[in-house]
Amino acid sequence: MVLQSCIPKHSSLFASHYLLLERFLNQSERLVVLTGAGLSTESGIPDYRSEGVGLYDRTKHRPIQHHEFMNDKAARQRYWARNFIGFPYFISKEPNISHSILTKMEEKDKLSWIITQNVDRLHQKSGATKVTELHGTTNIVRCERCSYTTDRGSFQHYIKSYNKDFVAEAINITPDADAEIDIDLIKLFNIPLCPDCGSDFIKPQVVFFGANVASPKVQFCHSMVSQADRILVAGSSLFVMSGYRFILQAKKENKKVAILNIGETRADKIADLKVEARCGEFFEKYSDKNL
Repeated sequence: MVLQSCIPKHSSLFASHYLLLERFLNQSERLVVLTGAGLSTESGIPDYRSEGVGLYDRTKHRPIQHHEFMNDKAARQRYWARNFIGFPYFISKEPNISHSILTKMEEKDKLSWIITQNVDRLHQKSGATKVTELHGTTNIVRCERCSYTTDRGSFQHYIKSYNKDFVAEAINITPDADAEIDIDLIKLFNIPLCPDCGSDFIKPQVVFFGANVASPKVQFCHSMVSQADRILVAGSSLFVMSGYRFILQAKKENKKVAILNIGETRADKIADLKVEARCGEFFEKYSDKNL
């Protein structure tokens, strides 16, 4: 398996920038935090767009599209073959210092809600409870035909029962529990069928690219942003509109927005504060001084 550092090149946190972001957080009474893949890179899960280490820079592979999964059996075979190999690596990852400090902030009433674009469930693994998974989670699978639902860990054993002799080495690990494997091996993989209805339309409860986040979830997040006084973006480029829209909403409602991220984001020009640094470096220092 070919693995490399998932954290992009970055500079150390400037003391002056730390103080500005510390003041931003401490002046908030109802903080909402929007987290992205950059928060989990320190746990060993790659992101999509970081220069040098992101999926799009390392490989030509692109995430599966929703319409492709639903309309092409070969695409479903390819997805599950790759996911079968990548999931054990993905699920083995543990929360990092940023997840832990955000949980501590929740426990001390220093944040009101977390909206995460990540599907790794590391916020909950660290003990956080006030979390909305905007793009769903890889930890649950559901049949799109009959609604049969089970946890992904149990489903891994079920997939194995269909593929007792299937072995492949991951060439690259991707941000959503996918793995790049030898393309010639994929045709040997048997798609797991739904235990209830027998269809091959079992899908992880992840919002694939090209699909929409469920309206009730979006409306709930809008309400959390409306109730907040400040928004912190941690580890997201905000390239995807599903997260960026909440920053547009916050600015329309005259709320303060700060961004903590390595690299450029879509909201740099409208944010009240931008700190370019590793999330873990900031949160560890913040915890030592404030929690």
